[in-house]
Amino acid sequence: MSLPRIAVDAMGGDEGVRVMVEGAALARRRHERFQFLLVGDETRIKAALDNHPNLRGASEVLHADDQISDDEKPSQAMRRAKTTSMGMAINAVKSGDAGAAVSGGNTGALMAIAKIALRTMPGIDRPALAALLPTLGDNDLVMLDLGANTECDSRNLVQFAVMGAAYSRVVTGRAVPRVRLLNIGTEEIKGTDSLQLAAAALKSTAEELSISFDGYAEANMLGNGNFDVVVTDGFSGNIALKAVEGTAKFVADLLKRSFRSSLRSKFGFLISRPATDLLRHHLDPNNHNGAVFLGLNGIVVKSHGGASAAGVANAVAVTARLLEENVTKRINADLERVGTNGLHLSRNGAVSS
Repeated sequence: MSLPRIAVDAMGGDEGVRVMVEGAALARRRHERFQFLLVGDETRIKAALDNHPNLRGASEVLHADDQISDDEKPSQAMRRAKTTSMGMAINAVKSGDAGAAVSGGNTGALMAIAKIALRTMPGIDRPALAALLPTLGDNDLVMLDLGANTECDSRNLVQFAVMGAAYSRVVTGRAVPRVRLLNIGTEEIKGTDSLQLAAAALKSTAEELSISFDGYAEANMLGNGNFDVVVTDGFSGNIALKAVEGTAKFVADLLKRSFRSSLRSKFGFLISRPATDLLRHHLDPNNHNGAVFLGLNGIVVKSHGGASAAGVANAVAVTARLLEENVTKRINADLERVGTNGLHLSRNGAVSS
């Protein structure tokens, strides 16, 4: 039995059609159940498909006359949603022609179009952008929000925790995910009023939400693998994510420079190559590509604009897994369970029964 097909914005990303189609083909070779709706310039897509016969038989092409540029404002992009590859891919999810959409295009435009077309699910005020970060533990870390909402109140943070925990159950298999709030310290007195109110709400509802809430985490703890979900506002989250990505690139480049510095270093590289290959794989953002907008009535995944074909394939695989595990239904079930138990979060984050 095949999964619902995945709509791919073939014009999104830095290299557009070539990489998006190649990535979909790579994903298809690894997972034969995938079916695709490729949206964009029909002539260019069909030309690219000539190099990937395995994908051609599993795909339908939907022509789009236009595409959204990287510097286009979300308000402008929304007005052109019906004629652009990004907008048409998302509308295919809305109409049921696809089960999910993937795009490597403009993040702000993708968020705006998806929110208008799919709407937020009941009990969620704002969708959040979530991604997986590698850790030293046996689990990837779900981090949200990563830029969809620059300002968040305590109610938003609690909702993000519910969504992040549902996503974590899919990727880690842990029934009771370990959740923390990103803060400037781990002490209870640290942080803004919104953080402290959110912490109080999560502490009192942890059992009903089937989470283990352990308070706060600092940014230098993100990679230790001691928790499964970290929640923050989109402003702090985006900064933290880019700091992590920048540090990973710095380490990789520093190692490369060091191993080239002398003949002895080159010899040392040959001896340590298995370890450095493992490090390179762990730090390569393509191996963790695919951020999902949680909280919508449908699945939309953002691929990094500069992702390679392997990175696009990973984003497609993330999308398929979310479809297979029905993460939207899981989030709804968690929200309903909290409501059934008579717990309600007020606008200021307080809990009342």
